[in-house]
Amino acid sequence: MSEITVATLKVWRAEEREHQLVDVREIQEYELGNLGGEHIPMGDCLKRHAEIKRDIPVVLHCRTGRRSAAVLSALTSHHGFDNLLSLVGGAMAWAENTTPSIEIE
Repeated sequence: MSEITVATLKVWRAEEREHQLVDVREIQEYELGNLGGEHIPMGDCLKRHAEIKRDIPVVLHCRTGRRSAAVLSALTSHHGFDNLLSLVGGAMAWAENTTPSIEIE
């Protein structure tokens, strides 16, 4: 499985490296606090796959990394994506290491 660390994503964002950030958490989680990415809940990812870019890296994240890893696997096997990365530790790791003011629960 392809993964990306918080440190690497932080560099990408600082350098404004082109990528798509997709939050696969539920709406109430997203509304509580988010990293500024697009919101496509886990249950909708397969049917909304056309909204996920194929020509740039796509970073999927959830709260801890489990759901985003499952979405990565499903999108890869069902729709042939080869540009997906799952954020290691998810939004919790991002909040702990980068933006403690974001509420993630």
